[in-house]
Amino acid sequence: MSRILAIDTATEACSAALWQNGALLSRYQVAPRGHTDLILPMVAELLAEGELRLQDLDGLAFGRGPGSFTGVRITLGVAQGLAFGADLPLLGVSNLQALAQGAHRVCGAEQALSAIDARMGEIYVGGFELKQGLMTEQWAEQVLTPDQFLSDSLDNHWAYGVGSGLVTYSALATRVNTVCAAHPYPEAQDLLPQALALWQAGLGVDAANAQPVYLRDTVTWQKLPGRE
Repeated sequence: MSRILAIDTATEACSAALWQNGALLSRYQVAPRGHTDLILPMVAELLAEGELRLQDLDGLAFGRGPGSFTGVRITLGVAQGLAFGADLPLLGVSNLQALAQGAHRVCGAEQALSAIDARMGEIYVGGFELKQGLMTEQWAEQVLTPDQFLSDSLDNHWAYGVGSGLVTYSALATRVNTVCAAHPYPEAQDLLPQALALWQAGLGVDAANAQPVYLRDTVTWQKLPGRE
């Protein structure tokens, strides 16, 4: 029996989801501008629909990155604020892993390449394979240029590809059999399988200790068009 709230604003999409003892409620909106205005009302709607208070939850999952610098910081800040007030453990989940989990949910993928457009001519990319219901890292998450990814030294081929990186750089699709085109951004509901596994293993962290993952050694931030 578990009650986990998940939130994510790391990309152009803003989403929240609530897992309550096997029942799922979710909100999702592609809105490059206004994540700060959308996320808390989404949370409030889900809690009201689930007839829960924050204090009734067992944990709070958040998209830890990679993604837009501003978006990842919004996610973490909101998650920390909610968790501090309700004394909840935080459960950080990779946005690339969530993309792969979504490809499994939407397209039936058991192996997936996740690629998020990192701007500045780069992509965040990682490879995942289904193990006991969870898309598990098979090829380490990293930040690359499309040319680096397509080089002979990275000669990987994947059953499915998913994410905005494949939309922006269509040549990446030559390394996958099928593009899960209906699922370009991470969704909070796809954070939940990994978050539940972390919670069951007792791997939640105090709000003060939660950390984002940017992948870039030095975060060089460029404001996205329309992004706050």
